[in-house]
Amino acid sequence: MKETFYELIGEAVCRERLTNGLEVCVVPKPGYAKKYAFFSTRYGGMDTRFCLDGQWLNTPAGIAHYLEHKMFDTREGNALQELAKNGAEPNAFTANAMTAYYFDSTEHFEENLRILLSFVSIPYFTDESVAKEQGIIGQEIRMIEDNPDWQIYTRMLRAMYHRHAARTSIAGTVESIAEITADTLYDCHKAFYTPANMILTVVGDVDPVHVIDLANRVLPKLSGPIIERDYGTEPETVAEKETVLEMEVSAPQFLAGFKCAPAAEGDDYMRAAILGDMA
Repeated sequence: MKETFYELIGEAVCRERLTNGLEVCVVPKPGYAKKYAFFSTRYGGMDTRFCLDGQWLNTPAGIAHYLEHKMFDTREGNALQELAKNGAEPNAFTANAMTAYYFDSTEHFEENLRILLSFVSIPYFTDESVAKEQGIIGQEIRMIEDNPDWQIYTRMLRAMYHRHAARTSIAGTVESIAEITADTLYDCHKAFYTPANMILTVVGDVDPVHVIDLANRVLPKLSGPIIERDYGTEPETVAEKETVLEMEVSAPQFLAGFKCAPAAEGDDYMRAAILGDMA
């Protein structure tokens, strides 16, 4: 296990890559009551076209977000309820390039972490439950379409990109999610919810060795291959310099975007992200 100590902030970070490819990152916080676990996969709303088992698949817009909703279903019931029974506060979200599941708790942390690792790595879908979820997510889509913050964000992405999948709404549309089936969800899980494509981060008064041991016991021993993705070709220019929408808001809102070549992974990417936040 590699430990890095950051003197300026007085924090230590322990990192380990398991034999199945999972990256584990632990930030020990001795004396802290609350513990936090964050389990995420490099798979988001823009990953709709990919190659699985030698075959290119075109999946419906919104499927990563749909999969996030369905991952809490287990053969025994619902993982959200199990975590809540143990005093945890669980949640999840889907972004353009990632999906994350997380919780914080002060008690039963190891049991809660076992539940988190288990339900995210072991999918359970039925045609009936998938069909039922379409109505729930359909209502969610209609709600966010009335949200000014969501509208300016999605419209900015559509203005910036000509063809890239990032211009597609993470939630999809009512029409696109109607195409989702249990088989499609299993395909997406098989492709992207594999240890080498994921990272586990834990913060709190925990022993990094215990965290790694639990991950080794719960998660698959082997990882699937790295999946090839197709985002299409994208020109350097923006699709539109400006887009405007009228809604009933108390004050005008706007977003500005800057389109540039993507930075390489690692320090270069972190520097570009920080500069973007500062700008």
